[in-house]
Amino acid sequence: MKFFYDPGFAAPIGIHIMPMRKFALLAGEVRAWLPHVIVERPAPLTREDLLRVHTAEYVDAVKSGEPRELAESQKFPWSSALYASVCLSGGGVLAAARTALESGASAALASGFHHACAEHGEGFCTFNGLVVALETLRTEGKIRTAAILDMDLHYGNGTATLAASRPWLRALSIYGNDYWKNQAYRDVTKYHHTDGPNHRSAPLIPSGGGDREVLRGAMERHLPWLVENGEPDLLLYQAGADPLRDDPYSPLELTHEDLKMRDRMVFEFAKSKKIPIAWVLAGGYCPEIEKVVQAHLNTAQACWAIFGEKTLPKP
Repeated sequence: MKFFYDPGFAAPIGIHIMPMRKFALLAGEVRAWLPHVIVERPAPLTREDLLRVHTAEYVDAVKSGEPRELAESQKFPWSSALYASVCLSGGGVLAAARTALESGASAALASGFHHACAEHGEGFCTFNGLVVALETLRTEGKIRTAAILDMDLHYGNGTATLAASRPWLRALSIYGNDYWKNQAYRDVTKYHHTDGPNHRSAPLIPSGGGDREVLRGAMERHLPWLVENGEPDLLLYQAGADPLRDDPYSPLELTHEDLKMRDRMVFEFAKSKKIPIAWVLAGGYCPEIEKVVQAHLNTAQACWAIFGEKTLPKP
């Protein structure tokens, strides 16, 4: 099993609520706890890859820094090194997706950037590496259909808008905070956007106590929709660390054990349907960064536990 990591994933944004150190810390933990997993460096995305999903004006703004408002629309301070960093992150997603098609399961120890839209960024997300990876694989003739399962704390609004014009893609977001027009909505009962035929959302309404059964119920109800019209050629899984109850943005009472259950359910679902799966990191804003890293390491361990070294690709 191969995972993908590069020190360049950590964008040079200075002190920020997004803990860029977590990528290197997680890579170290994976090497320590999962010695049979090979950690490799990916190639960066090309401009051609990006333009399959994003407008030239936006891509060029992120590269040049001008216009500055557009270059910083994702809420990161712009620097000349930002473009190379996000191209590497997206390259990790593409490498993991391509590898999953060959071996059944893989991961990018990088963000999927699910808030990014075609013409601008949002919510710490610059380029939507999830959709860019799938468009590249379609161009290469490697896939015809695909699905994205987004289990970040926040609704994946960018992925939903990009899925709307791509009937070959299904996008499911199961979330605890809504997100729209670069703004988070902690109370999911107050605001809800319109779903489409191929993008669906499932808000998790806190139960006032342990929310494990709320999460399990939502997954049991909605995961089958991903295969309603047949199994996709590939599933991308955005595994958020921020649903954790210790996260400052989370209204949910979910523990590490609850997120382990979530991860097992996802990987067991993919394996039972013989769908290749690649997963990526998302969210995680606990001041104690070790809690964020632990949540991601748990996902890595669940992937190995379900697939192991005898992973087989979809026939």
